[in-house]
Amino acid sequence: MGVFDLAEQTGHEQVLYGYDECSGLKTIIAIHSTALGPALGGLRFFPYESEQDALTDVLRLSKGMSYKAAAAGLDLGGGKAIIIGDSFTGKSERLFRAYGRIVDSLRGRYITAEDVGTTAKDMEMVRRETLWAVGIPVPEGGSGDPSPATARGLFAGLTACSEFLWNTPDLTGKRVAIQGVGKVGYYYVELLMNAGCEVIVADTYGPAIDKVTEDFGVKAVDPEEILFVDCDVLSPCALGASFTEETIPKLSTQLIAGAANNQLSTDKDGDRIAERGILYAPDFVVNAGGLINVFEEMRGYEKTRAMHHVDSIHDATTRILEKARADGTNAHVAAVNVAEERIKTIGDLRRFRRHGEDRN
Repeated sequence: MGVFDLAEQTGHEQVLYGYDECSGLKTIIAIHSTALGPALGGLRFFPYESEQDALTDVLRLSKGMSYKAAAAGLDLGGGKAIIIGDSFTGKSERLFRAYGRIVDSLRGRYITAEDVGTTAKDMEMVRRETLWAVGIPVPEGGSGDPSPATARGLFAGLTACSEFLWNTPDLTGKRVAIQGVGKVGYYYVELLMNAGCEVIVADTYGPAIDKVTEDFGVKAVDPEEILFVDCDVLSPCALGASFTEETIPKLSTQLIAGAANNQLSTDKDGDRIAERGILYAPDFVVNAGGLINVFEEMRGYEKTRAMHHVDSIHDATTRILEKARADGTNAHVAAVNVAEERIKTIGDLRRFRRHGEDRN
């Protein structure tokens, strides 16, 4: 399927391909929507098996960012970028600066940040070529690594789910299985341990497992087993599409709440999870902490204010769960409806042009 066919299906505004022969940069930037504001989303550096796989991923991720920003009440649209390559061996100053120039060519329609395979230091190099990069290191005036904020927001969403499902915010003794203990997963484990949870982890990257088991004494299982562990909470914090027609019947949990993007392989999987009697916390609602944190950087970063904003994910999650119950639908559908309604109603204001150049 061609790019235009896919864009027509997903409603994307723009897809930009970038290449730099000297550094080997191969990048795709997808802008899903700028109805609410400039499209903001991270840069994923990943060794995709094919260009088609890369395109499919960046389109899915950027659409998810539109919903994430809208559901969080931010004046941002949705975008995402990918670099095809090995983040452990393929990074260079030239590559990130070339990427920065491509971002700059969009003149603020897309704002980049870190994601899987990239760091705040990488964003510092990107920032040398464009103003449209956030999540830069704290000494450079930025908010730094957004992973702790993402973990904090996920924990806030988890607490809301606990109140909804078990009528208490107390997570003491709850068994939580975590798929992926990289940057976000590590901080999430720390929060869960402090809350008195029993934590089980898995990751395909050995050093990440070694660090989290050494630091927190948690149990590790094979990555192939983690989705099907008997637990109270299942938290996907790796890559997406974990829940499919094949995996959902094997789940043994009461609640799914994780930081991974696009956890459902298809929208129908939300129905399949609900039919199993499992509560699903929509990923783009509970994993919005990192986005909220870098959004605060755009208006002059102040940590106390930013963390207060991240903690609002608790109330946002509660509203979605209560709406789903009132509407007789699952939480994923309720969250999508809330996001699309905000994009439609608030985005429509842009037909009223301001004097001079429009702010967005």
